[in-house]
Amino acid sequence: MAGLITYIKESFEELKNNVSWTPWPEAQRLTVIVAVFSIIFSLAIWGVDTVFSRAVKAYFEMIH
Repeated sequence: MAGLITYIKESFEELKNNVSWTPWPEAQRLTVIVAVFSIIFSLAIWGVDTVFSRAVKAYFEMIH
């Protein structure tokens, strides 16, 4: 148990002192970029899914 506590303390020290963090304004800007691309990508997937769904439905109606 003592080893786990030591590990956690050392991990926090590492994060505070040795990790180079992205400046807050850049982190916010990158977050917005990721959110926008995620929305665009999800809309593109939804569009492709809708087209394929309608195509498959039309195919099965045609052969039925």
